[in-house]
Amino acid sequence: MSEHYYTERPTVKRDVHTMQEVLRGKTYTFLTDAGVFSKKGVDYGSKHLIETMELHDDAKVLDVGCGYGPIGLSAAVMCPNGHVTMVDINERAIELSVDNAKRNGITNVTILQSDLLEQVQGQRFDAVLTNPPIRAGKEVVHRIFTDAYDCLVDGGAIWVVIQKKQGAPSAMKKLESLYSEVTEVSKDKGYKILKATK
Repeated sequence: MSEHYYTERPTVKRDVHTMQEVLRGKTYTFLTDAGVFSKKGVDYGSKHLIETMELHDDAKVLDVGCGYGPIGLSAAVMCPNGHVTMVDINERAIELSVDNAKRNGITNVTILQSDLLEQVQGQRFDAVLTNPPIRAGKEVVHRIFTDAYDCLVDGGAIWVVIQKKQGAPSAMKKLESLYSEVTEVSKDKGYKILKATK
């Protein structure tokens, strides 16, 4: 099996480059590299989640599978009086996220290498955001939903972007088995934004 972005220490040859992206009307500069998810540009699903998610300006937010940081850093800008914790198993993604936070002058973030939510056990968040690592398999994706439930405050919500053809129906079912309210907030080009409230 070839190595993919859900890898702790990517060995694929480095291929660093810089790009600009406009997300929610703000221009960001991102450093990307080989061995991380969507290295050539912020993928459509993540963009759709960023444009759709609703967060209070003082929210405590967790971004699971942050990659090089577009979702979490956008959330940090949306929550100037809050704080965003960003986690990813991929050490290269974590290095890039730290660099990208500095590059864009974003300081209200904590960025941790973590296998799913391992490093944030016991912490509580108002919102969890995820573009889950579909290639890692259904079991991993569903574990994110279960662990997120335990990390959310009552009334908190997980926001998930998922493609219909990549398991949206089973994701919806799993979320409905855990959360008190699950809604499909938006859908576009085969991508669904699901919001599940604890």
